[in-house]
Amino acid sequence: MEVLHTEQRLKNLLLLVGQQGASDLHLVVGRYPTLRIDGKLHPITQEKVLTPDDTKALSDVLLTENKKQELIDVGHTDFSYNFDDRVRFRTNVFFQKGYVSVTMRFIMDRLRDLEELNIPSSLYSFADYSQGLVLITGPVGHGKSTTLAAIIDHINHNFEKHVITIEDPIEFVYNQDRCIINQREIGRDAKNFPDALRAVFREDVNVVLLGELRDLETISTAMTAAETGHLIFATMHTNDSAQTVDRIIDVFPSHQQNQIRSQLASVLLGIISQRLLPKTGGGRIPAVEIMLKNNAVENLIRENKIHQLDSVIETGLKEGMVSLDRALADLVRRGLVSVNDAFIYAEKREYLQMLMSKE
Repeated sequence: MEVLHTEQRLKNLLLLVGQQGASDLHLVVGRYPTLRIDGKLHPITQEKVLTPDDTKALSDVLLTENKKQELIDVGHTDFSYNFDDRVRFRTNVFFQKGYVSVTMRFIMDRLRDLEELNIPSSLYSFADYSQGLVLITGPVGHGKSTTLAAIIDHINHNFEKHVITIEDPIEFVYNQDRCIINQREIGRDAKNFPDALRAVFREDVNVVLLGELRDLETISTAMTAAETGHLIFATMHTNDSAQTVDRIIDVFPSHQQNQIRSQLASVLLGIISQRLLPKTGGGRIPAVEIMLKNNAVENLIRENKIHQLDSVIETGLKEGMVSLDRALADLVRRGLVSVNDAFIYAEKREYLQMLMSKE
């Protein structure tokens, strides 16, 4: 009877996520169950404050026996949770101060295109390449996976390709159209990112979606794959194009870095960096920095003049490049975000101020 009560309680909380348009649900001892709506936390005060027994019982409903063991062995576990076989949540269960905590992120049940996401549709042009590396960057929770999914779904409906996604865990599930799409989940379908990525060379793959570039081995293998006839899409937790290039190169030992600069300059197609800001009237809207590789970008990477990339982005407007500050200024001028919110995410506040003051 107690298990049924807990299952119903979890069901009610997950229904509330959808009803309130929340992105996340947090279950933490000593707090009310809490929703994140438009980036802000909202406690569900009609519920009771969670006890250690509550969070343990709720996590038991979510976890398989294997995942329970992983939680005990490692202290945390990631997985996708299907709710009523209709809605999916990217879920993390972890220990804190000896208690169980749960974070569940709502995954849209319908893939949206770039226009619906207010992302420049020019990003679809990456799908026209047969090989190379495209990186989507930004902080956690700012829509990187959603943007990538829109590009992959565009490929699915417009090209005949073999696509493999390597994720931890799988987020968006694609309905195969013109493409063959195989989705591999780390821990269930593959041991780790490097192993799954190396297998791509034997799987007759055209396009690879990598959930995240995390370490030297994955980055190195991804660049090799991009050199050898694969179109690689991946995310990184970096703030802009210059920082992304620096992060990739700095992962490698110093004696390899000149070679890596040359390789990255050759395979990189573009870097997209995005932030989600509160939208005037409710919801959130992205500001998107776009760096596309041209001769200037390629030369700056090869010559280790990464600090000059911002200038190339700013002068590359006619080629489709946009700096983050210019994207923020555009949103303010269109009345879509407030000046104060734009300043929070600005890279150079004085420059943003100047851009906003222009007609």
